[in-house]
Amino acid sequence: MTTRNLSAAIVLAVILAVGLQLAAQVKTEVPPKVPGAKPVAVERVKIHGASLEGNLEGNAVDRDALVFLPPSYGKEKSRRYPVVYALHGYSIGAEQWAGEIHVPQTIEGAFALGTGEMIVVLPDSKTVHNGSMYSSSVTTGDFERYVAKDVVAYMDAHYRTIPRRESRGLVGHSMGGYGATRIGMKHADVFGSLYIMSPCCLSARGMGREPSDVEKALEKVKTPADSASLPFFPRAQLATAAAWSPNPKNPPLYLDLPTKGGELQPDVLAKWAANAPLAFVDQYIGALGAYRAIAIDVGDQDGLRTDATRLHEVLDRYGLAHTFEIYPGTHTSRVADRFQNHVLPFFGRSLAFEEARR
Repeated sequence: MTTRNLSAAIVLAVILAVGLQLAAQVKTEVPPKVPGAKPVAVERVKIHGASLEGNLEGNAVDRDALVFLPPSYGKEKSRRYPVVYALHGYSIGAEQWAGEIHVPQTIEGAFALGTGEMIVVLPDSKTVHNGSMYSSSVTTGDFERYVAKDVVAYMDAHYRTIPRRESRGLVGHSMGGYGATRIGMKHADVFGSLYIMSPCCLSARGMGREPSDVEKALEKVKTPADSASLPFFPRAQLATAAAWSPNPKNPPLYLDLPTKGGELQPDVLAKWAANAPLAFVDQYIGALGAYRAIAIDVGDQDGLRTDATRLHEVLDRYGLAHTFEIYPGTHTSRVADRFQNHVLPFFGRSLAFEEARR
């Protein structure tokens, strides 16, 4: 095999791997309803993203979010609550994410089984190319800061939260797991407990010449709207490029791809590598050490198991307390069950449920 053909074969494997990592979640096993569970209230709100203003893709600045208020919220008017921020994966938004983790039923079930009552928030970060990667980009908007600052500030201003880091939890699945990892490392001053579910995109990946079908598909994209007609893998690549290799001087998409005219672009690959948490985690050990608790989980049949294990090993190497579980299942098969019976109980144990005394 020639070097050029080998390069093409490598990139095809890489694109397939990344695509599978970012693939849209599907139906998941739903835990049975818990007898006697009390209903939570669901509010659909718009949260303004000052961090998203002026983004070159034209992504919405006022964004949907789902807020789930615990059963006692409407009755105990002086009570304040911890908040869990739950991040969705690639190609879906907050509404679809709600269906996949089967809320409000799983929230109600967790409370009925003994988890302390908390507020749960599902912000939306779907973009023109179907996902923000929860990253900081002039092209997509700064979704990292949107979650860590704008959404948190909105919740503290509009709901009876306990407005301190010890009472805020961050969790995400797949692309959301990447987001929880990235935001968790960079904003440990905002969140106090961290749960990472089946995270994608943790490691830096090499690229070679793009396969002709992907390259041709990308060449057809002349406007952001054209992205909607792309097959899954090219669209995921555009989302990644918009997040990690933005270029305000390269309209109409304002991004740079890893190849140009069939030639590798090392500077673009370097930018992609710089956004891999396993590449920058060593810089944030002190921040990770500030968390009250950290958890990582992944299915034993999930292709992301290797990188999730590597993240666990890094934390172990530095002596950072955390839990790591490989459970029986695929990337999507147990998400609702995990949310009710593992994620929310984890936050019930690790978050502060009382305001600090003054």
